[in-house]
Amino acid sequence: MRSPREPLFLARRSYRRRRVEDAARLLPLLGVVLFLLPLMVGGAIGNVRLAYVFSSWFFLILFAMLLARHLGRDAEQRPIGSQSKPLAPSEDPVGRR
Repeated sequence: MRSPREPLFLARRSYRRRRVEDAARLLPLLGVVLFLLPLMVGGAIGNVRLAYVFSSWFFLILFAMLLARHLGRDAEQRPIGSQSKPLAPSEDPVGRR
């Protein structure tokens, strides 16, 4: 009989950052769907369709701003040593100069 599997532990901060990154990657796809939606729905009046496009545009910009702010704030909270730095020529594993 198998021993019970231990639950996989993911740090809350890194898990949330990855989900925010995923949301940022899906934002352009959401924009395409929102902008193509009025073309798929036929009977809307011109002014209503124009208002829909501009309000969708506004909310996409707002959502992108919130995601960028959240990702930027998370980057500021990282410890200084965790940032990647370029390798010195003597440390380069390939040996390029």
